[in-house]
Amino acid sequence: MNKSYKVWNRVRKQNGSMHSSAGNMQPGTTALQPHIKTLLHEGTVIPAHPLALDENRQLDEKRQRGLTRYYMASGAGGVAIGVHTTQFEIRSPEVNLYERVLQIAADEIREADLSHPFIKVAGIVGPTRQALAEAELAVKYGYDLGLLSMGGLQGWTESEILERVKAVAAVIPVFGFYLQPSVGGRIFSYAFWRAFAEIPNIHAIKVASFNRYQTLDVVRAVCASNRRDDIALYTGNDDNIVADLLTTYRFQINGQTVEKKFVGGLLGHWAVWTKKAAELLSAIKKSQNDGNADIAELLTCNIEVTDMNAAIFDPSHQFQGCIPGIHEVLRRQGLLAGRWCLNPNEALSPGQMEEIDRVYNMYPHLTDQR
Repeated sequence: MNKSYKVWNRVRKQNGSMHSSAGNMQPGTTALQPHIKTLLHEGTVIPAHPLALDENRQLDEKRQRGLTRYYMASGAGGVAIGVHTTQFEIRSPEVNLYERVLQIAADEIREADLSHPFIKVAGIVGPTRQALAEAELAVKYGYDLGLLSMGGLQGWTESEILERVKAVAAVIPVFGFYLQPSVGGRIFSYAFWRAFAEIPNIHAIKVASFNRYQTLDVVRAVCASNRRDDIALYTGNDDNIVADLLTTYRFQINGQTVEKKFVGGLLGHWAVWTKKAAELLSAIKKSQNDGNADIAELLTCNIEVTDMNAAIFDPSHQFQGCIPGIHEVLRRQGLLAGRWCLNPNEALSPGQMEEIDRVYNMYPHLTDQR
């Protein structure tokens, strides 16, 4: 299991019992704004926002703000912060940076005074009590959606997790999240996703199962739902990004042909080389609008992107070097001062630096540094 998820499990135990509930809490449900919903369904690039640290492993606020500005300037349509890429240790009492990073990103987006919509997504984790507290903070700072992870809840039944989802969805619009088991997630049944899709105030699902069968479960469940048109699908499958975005899923549901596509991505991979990611998504949309023109070239690009992702995300070592890998690329882009993580033991894996050098040399057309 990835080190960050071990920390997450420890933090969630400190923040509330496994089966704590919403109790007497009766918040007003926050609705998704129409212009944000339109962009979400059109599909966009949403980078998973990293954490900028200095050599003392303290928050580097200047560079943290600079990262948010970089994503806005690169053509991203939003950011997700407080997620795995931001490091789960931000929730540890001794670190206590979760609220601060939400605030910094929200401040920068507000001060940019953009003329177009920009989606703010806050990562939400933990048992129900912790998840509700994080949802309330996200609402406080004007976040549009909460990316609700089901990871770290291995002792819960699917029914208990669905009740947790309903409780959070009563506070903030929910961006669901299917996380692969190799980094702390778990496998869910088709029936789980079928019930999940029916929950009001679910507006999107990020699929990061890294598995074609499990990805298919989610898409088929959404297509079978009465809310199929209300839920946007976003890829988190770093091993299949371009192919996910090129594929039309088609099912016969009650005698009706139903189609669904992944419209965008919420990805740690898109935290780097973000300008090229935005250009790639635009090229995919153009190809689809032109009758799948250039699809052969885009499928080749899928393999190139996957190769680049393997160097950064370090699947050869069970993704142990994924966050330092992202940091190394951002360091080369001049956006971070170093690779430091909150956990001093979190570092590049053996041979990972050489792999990053290799993909830089092999695929310069997919980096922001040509």
